[in-house]
Amino acid sequence: MLFVTWGTVFLDRMAQLYLAPYIAPEFNLSHEQIGLLASVLAITWAISTLFFGALSDRVGRRPILIPAVFAFSLLSWLSGAVHSYHQLLLVRALMGIAEGPTWSIMTALVEESSAPERRGRNIGIVVSAGALVGLAATPILTTQIAAHFGWRWAFFVAGIPGFVTGLLIWRFVKEPPKKEGGEFHGHKIRLRDYVSILRYRNIWLCCIGATGFIGWLFLNSVFAPLYITEVAHQPGTTAGFLLGASGLGSFILGFLLPSLSDRWGRKPVLLLMAAMSAIVPLALSFRPLYAFPWILAAIIFLTNAGQGIAALVMVVIPTESVPPQFAATSIGLATLTGEIFGATVAPVLGGALAQTHGLAAPLWMSAGGAAIVFLSALFLTESSKVKNARLQAEAAGAD
Repeated sequence: MLFVTWGTVFLDRMAQLYLAPYIAPEFNLSHEQIGLLASVLAITWAISTLFFGALSDRVGRRPILIPAVFAFSLLSWLSGAVHSYHQLLLVRALMGIAEGPTWSIMTALVEESSAPERRGRNIGIVVSAGALVGLAATPILTTQIAAHFGWRWAFFVAGIPGFVTGLLIWRFVKEPPKKEGGEFHGHKIRLRDYVSILRYRNIWLCCIGATGFIGWLFLNSVFAPLYITEVAHQPGTTAGFLLGASGLGSFILGFLLPSLSDRWGRKPVLLLMAAMSAIVPLALSFRPLYAFPWILAAIIFLTNAGQGIAALVMVVIPTESVPPQFAATSIGLATLTGEIFGATVAPVLGGALAQTHGLAAPLWMSAGGAAIVFLSALFLTESSKVKNARLQAEAAGAD
């Protein structure tokens, strides 16, 4: 259920990025304005995911999740009804407020209902829906609808699944039991207790890693369609095909590699995924490859491990590093930091660089975001309780 819902969230969020080549001519948008559309949603998403995630740790998951799903679906429809750039900017800002809670709450729900030895696999499965729907299906679906019926209809279609998943969550998803009775060190959780999660080094490193990952994701998602159509001179449907291939690869790797982290540990798998993902924007910025689109599609299909990074650095490692009653808060904090710097500052800076240095510049910045993930992962403390228990048992056996 949550797999389908998260896919719907990413469908609505990413649709605007892939429709940019169709929206820009009608509203006469610059590259900086296109970057700002992504950034305004990111900043409201960032604030919303932390605030409502922490609130859900106190009042429960369902009372916040269900209204949020219906709200972002309605706002997707409104995105197709706007008549100016500023109207679209406002609607996307409101969408960030509605979509933000879904990330921290849904991933916390999965974490709370998963055994430690299956946590990476289960989180990976749910998060990989963002790749299957948002990164693989969405670029193809939206560009095809826009090419035949106009970009407004693409937003209308994108909003439909959310209403269905909202009803399914209301009917079938149950509220998980409270862990440790909502207490922290023997007393009721207070505001200052939430600040205590900053004492954990992994939380700081996950915030840095989340910044690198989200910067990698949105710089690539915002500017790759423009690079493909404006610099490589490919049609919008080719951009949809290439980005769809990349997203399909991210879906497969997004649940395969986090599953392996249950056995190998979080840190080595995260290092591997960061190194692989850096290849994606570099390949897309290498113009000679566009003479062989199937080879380019294969390269980015085999190296896009981005959704696996999200599963570990924004969900699994933070929740394994703090007391269980702060699960959604830890997810929200990593997301807040990543969204502010990775999805807000980075696209605006990328748009400015694209204006002065060309559309390849933000793609190189995207590769730099993957490098930040790699560097932060080097200093992480292994959080997998399964791997740590195995190492302790091996050490005891050696003694």
